[in-house]
Amino acid sequence: MDSRTEMNQPIRIAPESKSKLKMVPCGKCGASVFIAGDIPRFQTTPCTKCGHPVMLPVRLRQFELRSIVASGGMGTVFRAFDTSLDRMVAVKLMKPELSSDEALVKSFSREARACARLNHTNIIHIYAFDDIEGEKYIVMELCDCGSLDDKLTADGKVDELHILDVGIKISYGLIAAMKHNLLHLDIKPANILYNDEGEPKLVDFGLASKSDEEFTADEGGVMGTPDYIAPERVQQTGQDFRSDMYSLAATMYHCLTGRVPFEADGIEATAFAHITEPLIPPLDLNPELSEQTSNAICMAMAKRPEDRFQSYDEFIMSLEASRSYLLVQRFRPGR
Repeated sequence: MDSRTEMNQPIRIAPESKSKLKMVPCGKCGASVFIAGDIPRFQTTPCTKCGHPVMLPVRLRQFELRSIVASGGMGTVFRAFDTSLDRMVAVKLMKPELSSDEALVKSFSREARACARLNHTNIIHIYAFDDIEGEKYIVMELCDCGSLDDKLTADGKVDELHILDVGIKISYGLIAAMKHNLLHLDIKPANILYNDEGEPKLVDFGLASKSDEEFTADEGGVMGTPDYIAPERVQQTGQDFRSDMYSLAATMYHCLTGRVPFEADGIEATAFAHITEPLIPPLDLNPELSEQTSNAICMAMAKRPEDRFQSYDEFIMSLEASRSYLLVQRFRPGR
């Protein structure tokens, strides 16, 4: 075959790959990794460096969802970029299969509306709540530097001085919520997140209610987390700011001792233990704690609301006194 004949032969061009690789950043380790360009929307694949799930960016209006921060029963939180305001945000997207449940949709929207009224350093800031083609989502301040629960899981216990700081700051946040007549009703280590400056933020107001609303139990019982729920809520006799105070103190108790205040078999037994079982003082479980901190937590966790601190100011004063004592003991000369 001469050169002219060879030039006139048809050339076979390989079809373009249906699965072009695309490079995306890992939200955990920051590495740039290649993933298939045709994977379904929101589907993830493990990062080749650290195993964290990575995904192709998904656009919801001006928000570009880039990576998963956390996932729970109600929805998934994504690290996202706001293309209009040129900033990173968090987008909490409700699971599509839950959007037909009116009670869950109400809880999801309640979280957005409750937080949107609040403006405090230690409460998560809400920027927007929207619905696009049936997909409901909340846009909020990005706090992707772990949670108090992460610290507890990693270390077994959390430093007393740190927990006192968290208790004081979250109490101030709850005072701000009180000014808007709002109760959180689900305070726990997993609902206290940290931003990149290490500031604790109270999140997830999905169970929030107005403090002057007449107490009503849901058909399936009282909503809340059994390990930290106040006795009066279990008994369905009422709830007020002292119920949140109890849950915050129970959260501090868990972090300082490495165990929840009451251990029992099953959810119901754990909840009722808050009513029937005496509280073991934190100092008995962790002798390294200061007596002042242990006493403050025990008082905030009294069975009867009237036996607790009767204002957050009183609770904060007690925690600040413990903090001052602890600082003196730790940093006094000669130690």
